Amino acid sequence: MTIAVIDGHGGGIGSYIIKRIREDEKLNELEIIGLGINSLATASMMKARANKGASGENSIVCMAGQVDIMIGSFNIIMANSMLGELTPKMAEAIASSKAFKLLLPLPLEKINIIGYQYEPLPHLTDKLIQKIKEILTKKEIKENNV
Repeated sequence: MTIAVIDGHGGGIGSYIIKRIREDEKLNELEIIGLGINSLATASMMKARANKGASGENSIVCMAGQVDIMIGSFNIIMANSMLGELTPKMAEAIASSKAFKLLLPLPLEKINIIGYQYEPLPHLTDKLIQKIKEILTKKEIKENNV
């Protein structure tokens, strides 16, 4: 299973997510691709032990159709978010991808998700890791029953 972690700016959120995934024994062997909206974000995610990394619009558009899971803040499906770093073409490719999307509702934009209560990134990441494990378990069950 291949996971793409998408982040912009300095890649702090993406690198944190990758570090946490790598700390989990069950998930440590997953292939993780750090897709940075810019090269600084990609470099940060590579330092966090992503298997591969790529930067920019074309990389994100091309990889959107080649991964099983895409992870990032809710902003990665919003055109012109992240102070304009995330282009409409990137947002469209991510939102239209057949990959399962795990989006963290981080309060980075002037958008309020009704019913959502703020949780710190470490708590959201715990839930994210649990969801990845659920997806892996379902995939294993499906593969063994076919």
